[in-house]
Amino acid sequence: MKKGQVTIRDIALKLNISISTVSRALRNSPEIKLETRKKVLAMAEKLNYSPNVVAQSLRVNKTKTLGIVVPELASHFFASNISGIQDTAYRRGYNVMICQSNENFEQEKSDIRTLVSSRVDGLLISLSRETVSFDHLQNLIDREIPFVLFDRILEGLPVSTVTVDDTLGAYKVTRHLIEQGCKRIAFISGPKGMYISQKRMAGYEKALKEEGIPLETGLVKHSDLTVEVTQSLVGELLDGPERPDAIFAINDPVAIDVMKFLKAKGMRIPQDIALVGFTNMPVSDALEPALSTVDQPAYEMGRLAANNLLDQLMDPDSFEPKNIVLDTELVIRKSSER
Repeated sequence: MKKGQVTIRDIALKLNISISTVSRALRNSPEIKLETRKKVLAMAEKLNYSPNVVAQSLRVNKTKTLGIVVPELASHFFASNISGIQDTAYRRGYNVMICQSNENFEQEKSDIRTLVSSRVDGLLISLSRETVSFDHLQNLIDREIPFVLFDRILEGLPVSTVTVDDTLGAYKVTRHLIEQGCKRIAFISGPKGMYISQKRMAGYEKALKEEGIPLETGLVKHSDLTVEVTQSLVGELLDGPERPDAIFAINDPVAIDVMKFLKAKGMRIPQDIALVGFTNMPVSDALEPALSTVDQPAYEMGRLAANNLLDQLMDPDSFEPKNIVLDTELVIRKSSER
């Protein structure tokens, strides 16, 4: 550990206590036992800790502004997230600054730097599909800049997160398809490292295992979420020795790309191949056939993420990170009913 790089997180890890406890102990808060305060101060001295002046300045000079970083603004899902954040922020006296990463890791890092330079009080971030390194998030933690992750998150960081139960949602989809008589269920997933890809894959696998259906790796495809790659992967499935009788797409935009391709190839939905998405975009009900999907409470996710961050800003010393998981609802429509 290099001199000058020690943070309250390092002290917390050494003493196996929470970051908020360390923060309050360093402020000599009477809420913390004298013995604990002494241990914290001793460890701080041992590690040559010095307070982060920039972070302290940011806490004192509030801008009453929150920064938001999402993968794309055109997405109805992320637009609903933003609406939940913005409405909540305004009600509590805050403005927002919004950036989109365009699903690009370098742009995501640049967006965060821009918002921090603009002196936002805290950040709400949903990670891009390209994000595989998380040093930029650790940097925020080290600088004591508050942030909350939502939807596409990273597990294991000492920060609050807001997600839906992606595993249960995917499990519901797969169970439904099995109940419709489907035996060869393909899963068009996202990039392997993406949080929602991993969680939804887990739900898909669980449902197959419960029914004694072997997991066929050839039926699992990882898309970069673009139209071209998604439709190429569906082509591979159709050209295989045994076609799938159902496709579960990681989200509604991917499901729509799949539907267009299947129709172009003369496939009947759901007679030849059943199809289910995950999001419940407004357009999903207007498709022909109407798309079965999983409804995500996007607005509520944004509202809860904003409230969590604002609570943290109001009382940083006593705040403890929370992992909020919301339920989903399977919406069955014509694309999967047999």
